[in-house]
Amino acid sequence: MQLTSIAACAKARQLATTAALAAICLAGAPVSGSAATANCPVAGLREAKAAKWHVPDDARRQALALQAVSCLSSPDPVERDKLAFEALQAWMRADKLDTATVQELRTRLAAQLQAPDPQGFARPFAALVLADVARVDRIKPYLSTDQRAQLVGAATEYLRGVNDYRGFDEKQGWRHGVAHAADIMLQLSLNPALTRAEHEQMLAAIASQVAPPNEHFYHYGEGERLMAPIFYLSRAKSLQCSDWDGWFARLAAPPASAGTQQARLARKHNLNGFLQPLYINVSESKDEAQRNCLKPLLLRALKQAAE
Repeated sequence: MQLTSIAACAKARQLATTAALAAICLAGAPVSGSAATANCPVAGLREAKAAKWHVPDDARRQALALQAVSCLSSPDPVERDKLAFEALQAWMRADKLDTATVQELRTRLAAQLQAPDPQGFARPFAALVLADVARVDRIKPYLSTDQRAQLVGAATEYLRGVNDYRGFDEKQGWRHGVAHAADIMLQLSLNPALTRAEHEQMLAAIASQVAPPNEHFYHYGEGERLMAPIFYLSRAKSLQCSDWDGWFARLAAPPASAGTQQARLARKHNLNGFLQPLYINVSESKDEAQRNCLKPLLLRALKQAAE
């Protein structure tokens, strides 16, 4: 069993009005696999969903949120997506989780990004919930500079390392690692507290997955999800047009190794799936500086991708 953050748990014990949240911290972070999903509080989450996520007992809501993390590795799409994810997103977006709980979510979910994930659900859904953890900090900052840097590091490391490109399964639902990691990038791209170095870290991670060096064709909207943070990063004052010139040139440059015909076709398909929606969004942008910089760069990249 992985250990939770001692500092976060200590703070949670101080803030909780009952022993419920402290007990969750002492139990440690959920582990991957059946041992974790066995702890999924299905009954409690169903009850909360039936009440439109209204849980009047604050301490119970905080504890239930932390317990819900154990559902994110479940092969059952209802437990994983319709109960755990929806609950966590609803409570964070309604500002129903206190800072200690959100901090503990950050700690556990970041650890889950690196934990074994034999069925392929735990990491992508940890990333999806981390996007909302990042959103909380964007709207009502609670992270220190170092903690924010840690979140950027965890998110970019995960995105760069994704090699499971499965998307939707009729019985088991979503495994969507690239798209979910892109959702964290989107929330981070909108956060004015990030630095140029962190923006560059994000750009490198996104570039690594726009057209991965294999024969996989994206067909679940991954390009559009990766495009979104780039659209907003291109408005960041930390990055100049010359920075974008170099980034797009590297992105569209042919790989060092020609690879198979299938790999070349996949690269062309995936590049276009990213560049075309970005071009449309930039063309319709009301930010004149963004349009003037990116439109010619995107046209050049699209021509290179077509060659």
